[in-house]
Amino acid sequence: MKYCAHCGKEMDDNAVICLNCGCRAETHNATAAADQKDLSLAVKIFMIIGTVISGIAFLLPLAWTIPMTVSIRRRLDKNQPIGIGFKICVLLFVSTVAGILLFFVKTDGVAQDNNESSKNA
Repeated sequence: MKYCAHCGKEMDDNAVICLNCGCRAETHNATAAADQKDLSLAVKIFMIIGTVISGIAFLLPLAWTIPMTVSIRRRLDKNQPIGIGFKICVLLFVSTVAGILLFFVKTDGVAQDNNESSKNA
């Protein structure tokens, strides 16, 4: 049996909606979490590559690519939300590949480890 992440009520393993509070059941499987980690790693790598390439070509772009790369890295490590505008700026000004990948990274502002530990409690 699993438990609702919102109200804590016990649910059937196949339930899609909690019968107690009506919220959607959150499913966390190991492969989806691993895919998200791989995707986050790819974003970080392409951000660094984009920063290095822009630094070699011109010195001025380093003024925005380095802070953007550091900010994305911190937000991905802490699973903090990343705004659409910031994703578009990454796409346009740092790395096209990293910007596209950012649109597939799921960040909800709550670390998954904290979610998992609250379910087990």
